[in-house]
Amino acid sequence: MEILVNLDVMMAKITAMLRRTYDMGNQLPMLEHRGLMLGLMDSTITYDGQKIELTKNEFRILQTLMERKGEIVSLDALMMRLWQMDDYVEENTLTVNVTRLRRKLDGIGLQNFIVTRKGMGYLLVEE
Repeated sequence: MEILVNLDVMMAKITAMLRRTYDMGNQLPMLEHRGLMLGLMDSTITYDGQKIELTKNEFRILQTLMERKGEIVSLDALMMRLWQMDDYVEENTLTVNVTRLRRKLDGIGLQNFIVTRKGMGYLLVEE
């Protein structure tokens, strides 16, 4: 029991030291593409001074595409990322989620941010 308490104290001290050294206190991890910022801790997108919350599925879709920008992400890869199972999930369910995400992106001025490659999947284009 004593060891656990000491480890907790040590971890708190290390965390505090890292925060002071690297000034991580106010920074949230983010992904960026074409000026769009995806907040990894709060599931939001920020673009041109506008901030919008995403649903869990919208967030996972956009995160996956941003992590692999410039690559076609297959429908199967996205479905596994969203539902993390081998069970059949109707492809239309994924399409509905991508459509909702596209509407949000269009609403903040990012038209054609996500491109469909028929029969292959989706990708983010560079410009």
